[in-house]
Amino acid sequence: MTWAIDEKSYSQRRACALVDLHPRTYRYASTRPDDSVLRAKLRELASQRRRFGYRRLGLMLERQGIKLNAKKLYRLYKEERLTVRKRGGRKRALSHTCRWRSTSSNCAPTACRPMRGCAPMCAPAGAS
Repeated sequence: MTWAIDEKSYSQRRACALVDLHPRTYRYASTRPDDSVLRAKLRELASQRRRFGYRRLGLMLERQGIKLNAKKLYRLYKEERLTVRKRGGRKRALSHTCRWRSTSSNCAPTACRPMRGCAPMCAPAGAS
C-alpha cells in the first residue's frame, strides 16, 4: 500500500482501490492510550505470583490503586502472553526392579526378599 503510493506515485484512493481497502481504514490512527507502565506492572506481579490468573492479579492491582476494567485486564494479560504456571507434579516412588528376575546365571534368591507381586524366575536354594 505505502509502496504503491511512494514508489509508483499512485494516489491514496487508487492504491486503496487496488488492494480493496477503504481509504478511511488506511488513514485510521488509534487513539488507545499507552499501557506500557500497566503492562510492566502486570508482568512484574505475574512473575512474583506464578499461580495467579488474571482475576487475582487484577485484585492485586486494585489494592495498589490501579482500577482496571476486566476486559482490558484480560486483553493485556493475553497480549503479554502470561499464563498460570502449572504446579509441580506429585512425587512418585521410583519403580523397582525385582532381583528375582535376574538374567545372570548365578541367581541368589536367598540373598533378597521378593517384593509383593513379583514371581521368582529361578527356584530358591534347596527347591527342586
